Amino acid sequence: MTARSTDDATHAQHYAAAHDGRRSSSATRQFVRHYVEMVVAMLAGMVALGVPAGWALKAFGSSTSELTDAAPALMLLGMAVTMTVPMVAWMRYRGHGRRATFEMAASMVLPAFAAVGLLAADVMTHIGTLLAVEHVAMLLGMLAAMLLRLDEYTRHHGHVGPVLRAATT
Repeated sequence: MTARSTDDATHAQHYAAAHDGRRSSSATRQFVRHYVEMVVAMLAGMVALGVPAGWALKAFGSSTSELTDAAPALMLLGMAVTMTVPMVAWMRYRGHGRRATFEMAASMVLPAFAAVGLLAADVMTHIGTLLAVEHVAMLLGMLAAMLLRLDEYTRHHGHVGPVLRAATT
């Protein structure tokens, strides 16, 4: 092997190592970006859907606090819905397939059912604690769903048209 070919081989190895590092860094950014987008969608949903729900309760002579006291299970499930709907809409807008979107929705709804189960079994009855448990479980569930499908969440997703979206589902 000549000195020139050795230098070329060394240069190629350094280039490949640097390129892999950038690819890994980009994949990590995409993963974190998606997670943050899901949390923002959840929070936006709590406001965008929760506020009108509060107005509707008021129109019927009730309130969120009365619902929490009278029907805490309904409030826990309602919270899951107000966070899941915008998250699903955002995932579909960003071009994720139905399967990934369904899994992410399940990571939100299953903890709500578990919280309702804890309430029904009188294992945990303090609504504040139940809400905290529900939300932590949702965040961990989202992370688990994403870790199970790294290929889905480490590549760039952007808005895609309905034709491409239909082809990818």
